[in-house]
Amino acid sequence: MKSILSLTLVLLISLLTGCATQSTYDYTAFRESKPRSILVLPPVNDSLEVGASYSFLSQVSYPLAESGYYVFPVAVAEETFRENGLTDPQEIHALPLEKLNEVFGADSVMYIKVTQYGTSYQIIASDTRVTAEASLVDSRSGQLLWKGAATASSTEQSNNNGGGLVGMLVVALVDQVINTTTERSHQIAGLTSMRLLTTHGVNGILPGPRAPALQRQ
Repeated sequence: MKSILSLTLVLLISLLTGCATQSTYDYTAFRESKPRSILVLPPVNDSLEVGASYSFLSQVSYPLAESGYYVFPVAVAEETFRENGLTDPQEIHALPLEKLNEVFGADSVMYIKVTQYGTSYQIIASDTRVTAEASLVDSRSGQLLWKGAATASSTEQSNNNGGGLVGMLVVALVDQVINTTTERSHQIAGLTSMRLLTTHGVNGILPGPRAPALQRQ
């Protein structure tokens, strides 16, 4: 009898633990802020690939625009920083929100960090993987509105549903990746960006005011 009770207790704990890992993101601050525009700062690059930051930056506008937000042109923002002597993403991330708000007037600021970027080689295969983290902050109050992380890899199997529509898109794009390492990494970065910054992912960014009404429901 004791063994049955012990087994039941273990199963209950396992179920509760599993439920805890599936908790949903708290969007209270996001909904209260209702950002309409986003300034994306150049990503901080924690990977070993020198070009990771700007490869990823070049692919963030599309998913955010598709999610319903006005995205400040990244090339214009980059040039503005350069004219003021700022080229290091770490330094740009350290700028006061008040200054960013004064110069750009965006409702919110997105901070991105690329933690993995590039191809690793095994004995019989290679894996091109890109991992990134992002956080969205209200430019007026400094309140954190949302944060998330995503990974994409060239080794993902065709039967990976990846979460519905986005998963199907990921598989289709992975199948089209060409065999040069630089291009492969850039393509995989695009998949990571789609997973991270669209509204379809688990605990993803909320739809913006320009999103279709059906998407905002």
